[in-house]
This record gives sequence, C-alpha cells and structure tokens, in this order.
Amino acid sequence: MNVLVVGASRGIGLELARQYRAAGAAVSASARDDAGLQRLAALGATPLRLDLGDAASAAGLGWAIDGLSLDLVLLCAGIYGPRSEGLQTPSAADFDAVMHTNVLGAMRMLPQLAEALAPGARVGVLSSRMGSIGTRSGNAGWLYRASKAALNSVLKDAALAWAGRAICVALHPGWVRTDMGGAGADLDVADSAAGIRRVMAGLTPADHGGFFDVDGTPLSW
Repeated sequence: MNVLVVGASRGIGLELARQYRAAGAAVSASARDDAGLQRLAALGATPLRLDLGDAASAAGLGWAIDGLSLDLVLLCAGIYGPRSEGLQTPSAADFDAVMHTNVLGAMRMLPQLAEALAPGARVGVLSSRMGSIGTRSGNAGWLYRASKAALNSVLKDAALAWAGRAICVALHPGWVRTDMGGAGADLDVADSAAGIRRVMAGLTPADHGGFFDVDGTPLSW
C-alpha cells in the first residue's frame, strides 16, 4: 500500500507515518524543517520537504509524487491559533496564519493529488468536531472553529469532484495530547492515529463525502 501523509513532522501526522510504516506500507510524508525530515527518514518513510504556507513550496507536491499510485492520503497539517474565549477579534496576522495553513493548505494540496490517486483511493483531511456547526455548544477558539468549518467545505467539494474515483472524508482525531491539544486531553497520539487508521480502513463508498469521529461515528456538519 502506498500512503502519503502531509504534515508529519510531529504529533498525529508523525505517528500515522510511524504506524503505517510498521504495518508495512510504503510511506511518503512531508515536513517543513530538517528535524522533521530526519524523524521521517528514521522511520523508513520517504521524506518530502513541504511548507503549505509557501506557494512555491506547496506547488512542489505534484512533482514529488509524480509517478506514484497512492492508495491512501491523509492531510494532517494544521494550527490552532489564538486561544480565544468568546468573540475576541483575531489579529489580521493570526487570521492569515490559521486560514492559510488550515484551509488554503488543503486547497493547494488536493488538486495536485488527482493524477496520483489509485482507483478507489482513500483521502482524509484532519478536521475537528470544533468545526461542526450542527453539534456546536461553545465558541472558544472561534478562529480555529471557522477554519475547520471551511476545511469541511473544501473536503466536500473534493468529494464531489472525485465521486467514483476515491473515497474522501473529513476526520475528527479526538482530543489528543499533543502540543495543540495539551496535556489534559483524552487520547494519546498513538491511540488517535490507530483510530484514524481503523476509520480509513473501514470506509465504504457509502461513506464518501462524510465527516467521522475517531471511533467511526458520523458527525454532523
């Protein structure tokens, strides 16, 4: 199986690369810096230097995966931004950083994948249930919430474009003990990655264009 993990320098992305390699998959995975690339190489993955915030760097994905037939793709890159409570207007710089990474990054990546997807490939983007409008009960981190709601829209459009060619889903990885999730989160990184792998492995054509929790439960947009 050929796997691509975008945003694998640390956290969930790195653990996904680790687990897929341990399962025998051929893994290509991206990082922005030398340290991240070295961690990926140590796992036996093919490291790709990629910065979603830089248009020229992001445009290099197509070249890096040219000739591959990808069975599974996971887009994991993302940042939280300001830890706001309530309706605190973000700075222009914070808005640009979060939206460029979480939304524009996916819009830069997804079109470049089209020619590299194997028939019936599975494509997942790491969203968050914080981006769900239907289940929302709080407004903390509203910039992050807005970015994940926008990412869900991007995934839905990709699903329409690739109907019959791939199974595309948005995924909530759980509340995970990472730099973003904090030490008090529910899941460790290994359990989150294992859950994501189970969801991706169990997808059927009927799941195309859906939004799923880390345990496979469908989520409301």
